[in-house]
Amino acid sequence: MNIGLDMMGGDFAPLEAVKGLQLYLSDNPHAAALFCIGDEAKVQPLLEEYGIVSPGLQVIHAPEVIGYHEHPTKALKEKQRSSIAIGFHLLATGKIDAFISAGNTGAMLVGAMFSIKTIPGILRPTISTIIPKLNGGTGLLLDVGLNADCKPEQLNQFAILGTLYASHILNISDPKTGLMNVGEEEGKGNLLAQATYPLLKENTQIHFAGNIEGRDIFSDKADVIVCDGFTGNIILKMAESVYDISLQRGINDAYFSRFHYENYGGTPVLGVNKPVIIGHGISNAKAFQNMIIVAEKMIQSDLCGKMAEQFRS
Repeated sequence: MNIGLDMMGGDFAPLEAVKGLQLYLSDNPHAAALFCIGDEAKVQPLLEEYGIVSPGLQVIHAPEVIGYHEHPTKALKEKQRSSIAIGFHLLATGKIDAFISAGNTGAMLVGAMFSIKTIPGILRPTISTIIPKLNGGTGLLLDVGLNADCKPEQLNQFAILGTLYASHILNISDPKTGLMNVGEEEGKGNLLAQATYPLLKENTQIHFAGNIEGRDIFSDKADVIVCDGFTGNIILKMAESVYDISLQRGINDAYFSRFHYENYGGTPVLGVNKPVIIGHGISNAKAFQNMIIVAEKMIQSDLCGKMAEQFRS
């Protein structure tokens, strides 16, 4: 199992990426082989400073970095020696089995869709976020920003992708799928919701639980919630603010702490042929550690292969 990690992606790179490696290796005696992709002059001294030694670890020199404000497609074409471009080259050629970065999100999405390609049969890949439930469980919301405008057929596919992720990565048995809407009754909502509902109802590859209202998001009514990326991104940003507000008000609550992004690391691009994990720009050591763990689970479960098989049938 070979995992590539962009050491130069993120506001605190490469330091937090190195510290994340240290956390991961200290907890995993049988760790995956790790390809640390970045500027060797900056990465190697930090690896030595933090005493990171592993027989499966190697540094892949990448002297260029794609900045956050660069045009994704243009930057990938012009910066072939960047950590993101080299990471996708290694992934596309089979040198690594998964690629992780907290760098330029647009470049990661472009790289995922054009270097390793979308799984045949899938209209558009999607990205998701973890939803902490009040009962201690975990749910999934998708799409959360990759597809601002969606068609009913896309939401129907998101439901299948989310169900597979919830089953094989979150270990939820027979996950229930809900459609984000403004009411519980069938026939409610805008044109997209009204057209999506019958598709989900007839979909035998999911366990459809009906419409989900905003007040149901953190309950146990659904494990997988589907919506367009415009709506999902608003929900995501609002949920992220819950953790910040609890800190500002000095609230020490175990449930609210579960809203901190570091607990989940990053989000996988669902619907592409190989595991690609995108991290938050402010990712810290724990976030990097958890991104590596998610990549491990995706490889071990052959999630991308299972998705491809589902859309072949």
